[in-house]
Amino acid sequence: MKPRIPRLAGALALALALPALAAALPAPQTQNGITYLSGGIGRDEADAMKAEAKRYPLSIILSEGRHDAYVANAKLTISGADRKMVLDAVSVGPIMLVKLPAGRYSISAMVGGETLRRTVEVSEKGGREILFHWPKIA
Repeated sequence: MKPRIPRLAGALALALALPALAAALPAPQTQNGITYLSGGIGRDEADAMKAEAKRYPLSIILSEGRHDAYVANAKLTISGADRKMVLDAVSVGPIMLVKLPAGRYSISAMVGGETLRRTVEVSEKGGREILFHWPKIA
């Protein structure tokens, strides 16, 4: 007969860790039927969002400068292939996770009056990460 204590200890550790991870995540927001998370401020929240990214088809990372410092408060706009805006939001932190249907999207990110643009193809299996990096924000 195998001892049950190691299995019980593992299950208990997992049960205690899951609420802590969930508590570190910001609350999901919804706009035009698109759910997104915005945050990543502090190590715990950034780690939780990186772990959560597998549940979202698109991850947007915002940074600036020579040392890749994280950027917050970027105005993000996502438009579909038909140029219709699907999301217009401000990223509270350097990471935004977005649940988008498969398709082609145009994304613009503005910080300090400087706008960067990217086009992205989001697949059904997801896992797409886009980096917006400003060399230096005024």
